[in-house]
Amino acid sequence: MPGPQRQNPAAPGIVPGREDRYGGDVLAGDWRARGRTTIPDVEAVRDLVVELAADGFCGAVVGIEKPNVVLEDRFGKRRLFPLGHGFLLDGRPVRLVPPAPIAPVGRLRTASGSFAVDSGPAKVALPSRIFVEGRHDAELVERIWGADLRVEGVVVEYLEGVDRLPELLDEFRPAPGRRAGVLVDHLVSGSKEQRIADAVTRGPHGTDVLVVGHPFIDIWQAVKPARLGIERWPVIPRGTDWKHGICAALGWPHADQADIARAWQRILGRVRGYGDLEPELLGRVEELIDFVTAPTPGR
Repeated sequence: MPGPQRQNPAAPGIVPGREDRYGGDVLAGDWRARGRTTIPDVEAVRDLVVELAADGFCGAVVGIEKPNVVLEDRFGKRRLFPLGHGFLLDGRPVRLVPPAPIAPVGRLRTASGSFAVDSGPAKVALPSRIFVEGRHDAELVERIWGADLRVEGVVVEYLEGVDRLPELLDEFRPAPGRRAGVLVDHLVSGSKEQRIADAVTRGPHGTDVLVVGHPFIDIWQAVKPARLGIERWPVIPRGTDWKHGICAALGWPHADQADIARAWQRILGRVRGYGDLEPELLGRVEELIDFVTAPTPGR
């Protein structure tokens, strides 16, 4: 008489040759993910062409302004969209993510184009100073020359208007080891700014003060218009506040000072290095840095 059939040790309770009508454990594994479509992550690298699933806008990636991606269509129109879901690549849904940082090769350069130096102990600030007209000027100088200035120990302060320059210099009291470099907006022949600069040069502090400037009405214009996707900065009629006029001409909100502040951050966000600025500003700032860091004669 044949003995009893032995069960398959790999599948307890299942008799060999007999169909398992009940299958495996339905709760085994990630049962929630079954049937779910996996949407891949795609890095939003420059020139990647994607389509917006919601309205069909199609454009190439031209930049990242976290948390947004900037797309440009074939007509040159640019729009900002939040990174993440909602995009199609070759007709399939994808999730756009910021590009992974590229490891630098060779010696690093600062935003001003100079070679970066290894970090070391904090340097004591020099007695000399660089003065600029306002907060936006200071932020732009910091964006491009900040690393260089920290290495040299140079502090940048702002005047809140060139009219305060003579008073400020009287308080600062420039001297051979305590120089003042001043960056002035709209320093052109016959302007109020030029008259103030000439008076300072002829005054008691002239030897230890260098006043330079750029021809632009405001520091905003020192940013190349191409960085904003325009051919040139709009011309604003006399009698109209220049910054409000610029925002209105570009179709940006301009009802109050908060709108102006956001507009400046939008402009500043497009500045990555010295190549984004006009040469009329670059040379003047470099001249000021050289002036305030030059060795004191006789020491």
